[in-house]
Amino acid sequence: MRVLFAHGFEGSPDGGKPTHMIEELGWEVVAPVMSDKGWNIEQETEVLLEYIDSGDFDIIAGSSMGGLAAANASALRPDAQFGLLLIAPAFGLSEMWRTSLSAEEIEVWEQGDARAYHHHGFGHDITLDWEFMQTADKMSWPKLNHPTVILHGIQDDIVPIENSRRVASENTNVVAMMEIEDGHRMQEAKGHFAKAAEICLRT
Repeated sequence: MRVLFAHGFEGSPDGGKPTHMIEELGWEVVAPVMSDKGWNIEQETEVLLEYIDSGDFDIIAGSSMGGLAAANASALRPDAQFGLLLIAPAFGLSEMWRTSLSAEEIEVWEQGDARAYHHHGFGHDITLDWEFMQTADKMSWPKLNHPTVILHGIQDDIVPIENSRRVASENTNVVAMMEIEDGHRMQEAKGHFAKAAEICLRT
């Protein structure tokens, strides 16, 4: 099985999820650096589209913001053939950022066109242009064009599980919504990857 894996905003290509897919499931996994073109969701989606356009993948998998990028790739490549495995996908990205910041902080970000963000994965600050929010406003709720399984933790305190439930109810291509006892890091999700892949590939 050939898988294109999109890590989360603070994840990495060699994180626990793609490593599990390779070492425990025996999958062939391509895991690009999602910030290669920049930090916003449009740029992260472009990273995936380059791989999709140049190679054949059975599954496009993504975690958190990587899951949202994978969903946007589905929206933009309706004729490509693959299944989608979305792990705590960051649907509602725009709303989540806007509610986490005050109106004043949003205004300062927009007027200054940049905001410092402490990236816990890197251990230092990065700069997010206002385009981060502009693209999030446009790409937070993509239409899914491929058989999709969504895995989401009931205790997720970063991305509300209600966002995935909304997408599952509004998209006929969501063939399964798997709700598990887990938080946003989805450490318990790994044991469900094989079953989720089987479901989205047989549809």
